[in-house]
Amino acid sequence: MATTIASSVSTQGKLLRARTAAAKLGLLSTDEKNVLLLAIADAIEAQTQAILAANRKDVESSGFEGAMRDRLLLTAVRIREMAQGVREVAALGDPIGETLVEWTRPNGLRIRKVRVPLGVVGIIYESRPNVTVDTAVLALKTGNAIVLRGGKEAACSNQRLVEILAAVPGVPEGAIELLDSSTRQSVQELTKARGLVDVIIPRGGVGLITFVTENSSVPVIETGAGNCHIFVDESADFEMADRIVINAKTQRPSVCNAAEKLLVHERIAAEYIPRIVKKLIEAGVEVRGDGKSRSLAAGLNIEPAAEQDWYEEYLRLCMAVCVVANVDEAIVHINRYSTKHSDSIVTRDEASARKFLRGVDSAAVYWNASTRFTDGAEFGFGAEMGVSTQKLHCRGPFALAELTSSKYEIIGTGQVR
Repeated sequence: MATTIASSVSTQGKLLRARTAAAKLGLLSTDEKNVLLLAIADAIEAQTQAILAANRKDVESSGFEGAMRDRLLLTAVRIREMAQGVREVAALGDPIGETLVEWTRPNGLRIRKVRVPLGVVGIIYESRPNVTVDTAVLALKTGNAIVLRGGKEAACSNQRLVEILAAVPGVPEGAIELLDSSTRQSVQELTKARGLVDVIIPRGGVGLITFVTENSSVPVIETGAGNCHIFVDESADFEMADRIVINAKTQRPSVCNAAEKLLVHERIAAEYIPRIVKKLIEAGVEVRGDGKSRSLAAGLNIEPAAEQDWYEEYLRLCMAVCVVANVDEAIVHINRYSTKHSDSIVTRDEASARKFLRGVDSAAVYWNASTRFTDGAEFGFGAEMGVSTQKLHCRGPFALAELTSSKYEIIGTGQVR
């Protein structure tokens, strides 16, 4: 049975148990792993009321409001979706043992490159307790042990969730470890655990990600903030653009794939900006803008955008609007200010779309779709470890395949060199 919270056990002790568990997990068959995952999904649904009770304690004690409260909050629907995500992961193919390439040398040696688990995965995250389940089940599916270090604001929720996962028969002891979130010491110990932990994934705000990437001696997969853009080109269908902009900004503004900036082609700006600003304001969005946008929407409540606005990830109902000359200027603007997460163009012109898709240097680039789709579940991954904005070892939403490494298996008949 996997380990639950044990304050008497040191971080070092938990890391050692995770390392031992990783060796056992790597030997589990696909069927054995899937049985565990389906049992976990059932256990989560069966314990809905206990999870909600723990989450209420976190929400009430946090004092959070607005977007921050939404990130922390669990509901019966979200718990049901969480369990469904686990079942979807169980239904996916198992990458472990997959042969990536195979060949035979002139001397008769057969060489093949196969996928193997990373080993022990550490994840440091904030607020969102669903991350506890999503990342743990992805780790189990790929034969990895996981060390979780959630935020103190979600301590009760995370503890209850890990206890539920740990109680599922067959989960090896140490496969899921939860570190103390009441002090930063556990973060420091995790980031220095080279040799015990194979990779660390920081998932949260800019401050957390910067701290981990700058201080970790363990390799890091960086998940980035989401200063996401939508560019409405001169040939855009306005009705489509409206739907995409409103969805990307308002459907869930507290997450990293919500749009924060709107760029509009100057040839349609006089018509489109007053239209979309009015709709954004009606949807409760605070709108900021450059000089041209404010002039075109005179009479509407647009605040002036400062230089810092173009860099900021709002994570709330706020959006900055800018007029650009063409698709080339939109690309330059996005590549300068974005966090290289998700950006979208709305256009009927395929040449402009292709230029945008090739020119914007982000992990996910869209043509005529909302940035809200940058998500592991929406991409068909069942869940995600995060959205990587770096280029090594993976980029964009990452899940099962990215939780693997590889090794070479060489089969001979007595060859010597």
